[in-house]
Amino acid sequence: MDLLNTLVEKGLRRELPSREEALAVLTTSDDDLLEVVAAAGKVRRQWFGRRVKLNYLVNLKSGLCPEDCSYCSQRLGSEAGILKYTWLKPDEASKAAAAGVAGGAKRVCLVASGRGPTDRDVDRVSKTIGAIKEQNADVEVCACLGLLSDGQAERLKAAGADAYNHNLNTSESTYGDITTTHTYADRVETVRHAQGAGLSACSGLIAGMGESDADLVDVVFALRALDPDSVPVNFLIPVEGTPLAGEWNLTPQRALRILAMVRFVCPDVEVRLAGGREVHLRTMQPLALHLVNSIFLGDYLTTEGQEGKADLDMIADAGFEVEGAGTATLPEHRGGGGCASACAPSDSASSAGAEAASARTDLVTVRRRGAGTDLAPNA
Repeated sequence: MDLLNTLVEKGLRRELPSREEALAVLTTSDDDLLEVVAAAGKVRRQWFGRRVKLNYLVNLKSGLCPEDCSYCSQRLGSEAGILKYTWLKPDEASKAAAAGVAGGAKRVCLVASGRGPTDRDVDRVSKTIGAIKEQNADVEVCACLGLLSDGQAERLKAAGADAYNHNLNTSESTYGDITTTHTYADRVETVRHAQGAGLSACSGLIAGMGESDADLVDVVFALRALDPDSVPVNFLIPVEGTPLAGEWNLTPQRALRILAMVRFVCPDVEVRLAGGREVHLRTMQPLALHLVNSIFLGDYLTTEGQEGKADLDMIADAGFEVEGAGTATLPEHRGGGGCASACAPSDSASSAGAEAASARTDLVTVRRRGAGTDLAPNA
């Protein structure tokens, strides 16, 4: 297929595809799916070999968020039956993080619900970062605390944070449809705050919220322009009690096409398979490893993921290997010591609806273990 040959060549050169080429990936047929995965897999292996980076989430403060993000079970007015608790103490968070590190995680992501941290919150998180680094000096720590004010990114950096996550989530033109309490521009500004402080920027998207193919391409192109080091791709988890609980717009095949498009547009960044992979990819998760080079291990913020051992088995069975703590994730030209060449190349909205699977609410399980409970975490 000429399209795929062109995209592979551009990916190996780190050249941006055209919007038309990116859109065309999303409209390829199921008959061509394995060809699409194989082509994007060549780009993935060029820059990251067969390594898979493991990340582990610790939800420092769950629920009761004043923001109205429609996709979120922690949002203002949410009726989802999730765990709700205030800030974990540093030793509690460190213990939760240690479980993920023991399971093979190279990065711990510290997340807290809310619009953004107060200066006191930054102090809290700084102590938590210190506690984690004291136990596991080599672990990467990424903070995800919402919108940052001036100087807060610098304080997190000084405390030992390695990265900061703040997702764009969807296209600028449709952002107001999912959130009204802050703006798309607010999110962009926070990512730039993190980059300005010397933190590794992590920013991605959520697919499956009813967006068009054009929206998906818009947000991925915006991410390419923003140039984060890692791009998490979330697939909406339609939790009962949230406004988007009825949005079941994804099939495993469409999810794989989305991941392939992201890889072609962002060839040399850490593309992370994030929330919703078990719900929407299901038994086709191993194919996604040919597109992404990073996944979350275990549970998410308010919902459960598959068992950590199952994740490790999947990686091994698919012929990949867990990235070690001493290995740089990013290619050398992005500030890492990674692979480069040594590692080895219709109407969108209606078509998405036509291929949508029936709702699988049985695959969404509210988290009842780990941080904020007396039960052992899933790692």
